[in-house]
Amino acid sequence: KAGERERERERESGREKDMTSTSASASWKGGGGDVVVSKEVADALAAREPVVALESTILCHGMPYPSNVATAVEVEQIIRASGAVPATIAIIGGTPHVGLTKQEIEMLGKEGHKVRKVSRRDLAFVIANKLHGATTVSTTMLLAHVAGIKVFVTGGIGGVHRGVESTWDISTDLRELGKTPVCVICAGVKSILDIPKTLEFLETEGVPVMTYRQDNFPSFFTSNSGWKSPMRVETPLQAASVVQVQNHLGLGGSLVAVPIPEKDQADAMEVERAIDKCLKTAQETGVKGNAITPFILDGVKKLTKGKSLEANIKLVKNNARVGAEIARQLEVLNKAKL
Repeated sequence: KAGERERERERESGREKDMTSTSASASWKGGGGDVVVSKEVADALAAREPVVALESTILCHGMPYPSNVATAVEVEQIIRASGAVPATIAIIGGTPHVGLTKQEIEMLGKEGHKVRKVSRRDLAFVIANKLHGATTVSTTMLLAHVAGIKVFVTGGIGGVHRGVESTWDISTDLRELGKTPVCVICAGVKSILDIPKTLEFLETEGVPVMTYRQDNFPSFFTSNSGWKSPMRVETPLQAASVVQVQNHLGLGGSLVAVPIPEKDQADAMEVERAIDKCLKTAQETGVKGNAITPFILDGVKKLTKGKSLEANIKLVKNNARVGAEIARQLEVLNKAKL
């Protein structure tokens, strides 16, 4: 029995190494093949240059075509102009890709909602069945970590849904933040969610939640949720210092919430009224699970006559600028430690 336990520990150790290897060329072997890392991203990682991961759910499910493709390309350009290398992550034909070509971004953008939304739960199924997949925050974090990327920019993370007392609907993004050592830069929690309960859940998971240059936590479409942030950071270097220590201690992920600039934010009351109306419609029509967020975001976009979509695009671009700078500062700190 002792020998069996030892062999089991060795098997577990081997699986752990497969999942956490930072090799760019063959970082995760499985039934669906390796993670494919683009040459641009692989070269940057090998040279210890800053790399910023990007998700693909926002491309396939967050915006309509062609504004989704245009935004994805522009965000990558912003990251490059800020001195970092973008790595958009998606699953193509069952193979995880870290870093996409413009042709791949165009294809996924055109396919839109036909591309399956992939959280950690769905990853094995999509790979095994050789499907296309749009990575959520949780899966993007996981694949970024496999590739060795420490910083990830998105619009907003998932969280605890309103009415959780009866639905138990809590995004796996929050659990991923508690265990996967990637820093997520976002505009806060999507305002369609229960923000105070989400902050409480993140505290339970041990996630350092930092807000950039203000005391209150942002609420995605608007800069101020009215809820105090657990931590405040003033500079990308200060944020990167926290991320470096968090990673060194092996404590899991971290979150930097970047408020949307006030000139770009949607009218808070108008958005709140639209959210309430869409939540009521979702309840009446039986929309549940991972379908509820895109359903409500689409409804809010229509009710606000596109103002929420405009705000969404602007906040993602703003996050990209800040995220690229945090990635640059993190690499400076890591190189200084060598």
